[in-house]
Amino acid sequence: MEENFVFIDTQNVNLAIKDQWRNLDWKKFRIYLKDKYKAKKVYLFIWYIPWNQSMYSFFQDIWYHLVFKPVMELKSWKTKWNVDAELVLQAMIDYKKYNKAVLVTWDWDFACLVKHLQKENKFLKLIVPNHKKYSIFLKQSAWWKIDSITNLKNKLKFSKQKKGPPIKH
Repeated sequence: MEENFVFIDTQNVNLAIKDQWRNLDWKKFRIYLKDKYKAKKVYLFIWYIPWNQSMYSFFQDIWYHLVFKPVMELKSWKTKWNVDAELVLQAMIDYKKYNKAVLVTWDWDFACLVKHLQKENKFLKLIVPNHKKYSIFLKQSAWWKIDSITNLKNKLKFSKQKKGPPIKH
């Protein structure tokens, strides 16, 4: 049985989606990843802010595995907290547990991980949040294995009638 893992740079995705259409329906996205990519485990790499506990509980309730990056001091919501090292480390920790990896990001920092996973035949897909704005290094590394959340707007757009919060900033 195919068991694929998904590794999501959450803030990266959230900011790119907000730039396009406001909010991603994370529950629909989790179902999409399970159905389309046979995702057994889906990681969200996310900052930890104590007052966002209800959001974290919501993600865990819909079967996301959270890997937190602590935030020491909050000066501005425009700050970008980097979770790149945690994502790469988790992909390597779980390396023997999954058949293939799916990365969800637009960040060029992951080009080396994509190349390594391809070399080892462990790379399934790169999903970029915006098909118009993502790293040329990723495009060069995996142009034939790229999908875009932009193309799924009608399926994955957050609807206010649905229960559960979008990511807050």
